[in-house]
Amino acid sequence: MTKSILCFGDSITWGYNPKDGTRFPPEDRWPRALEAALQGRAHVIEEALSGRTIATDDPSRPYRDGMAMLPPILESHAPLDVVAVMLGTNDSAPFYGLDAGRIAMDCMAMVRAVSASQVGPGSSAPKMVLIAPPPLGSLSSEMALMYSGGQGTSRGLAATYRTVADRFGTAFFDASEVVKVSAVDGVHLDPEGQRALGLGLSKIVEPLL
Repeated sequence: MTKSILCFGDSITWGYNPKDGTRFPPEDRWPRALEAALQGRAHVIEEALSGRTIATDDPSRPYRDGMAMLPPILESHAPLDVVAVMLGTNDSAPFYGLDAGRIAMDCMAMVRAVSASQVGPGSSAPKMVLIAPPPLGSLSSEMALMYSGGQGTSRGLAATYRTVADRFGTAFFDASEVVKVSAVDGVHLDPEGQRALGLGLSKIVEPLL
């Protein structure tokens, strides 16, 4: 039977085009690239929202707290074989006041939630991939409004996420190993980066199926 993979993320997973803020077509978004690379072995579900954080609320942008939204989303897409989570870029924004360690601790809570969800086949826990997003780069004037000063925090996510993944025996992928953020805005990915991320992640996901 075809497996199911849920990709839970923010605007990078949504497919935000750094040139104009529109959404890339499906074939230029990394979840679709992942599905194509798996050659029919899995159906990939895109569950992405711009501004989504791991576990932080923003009164000016409601419904972005990933931990609050995750449980019903997991149930709505059950059964799931793999849950791939790539969050943390928004959490790096200085006005949230979080460092890389605190963001990783929030990831730890998310790993526990997935493990306890019983939304896998036969009410088991689905397998999980924790993905460290690519670090922030040279920011456009618009993106600097939110992320200026957060570059150091974002660069620290890969190491802290790996610690969390090792602690729980969760698969881990460092997106910066295969992609860099767009030079246009310093936050999102160009189409080439989106496709490279999906292809690179397929090598981590395939053994889990």
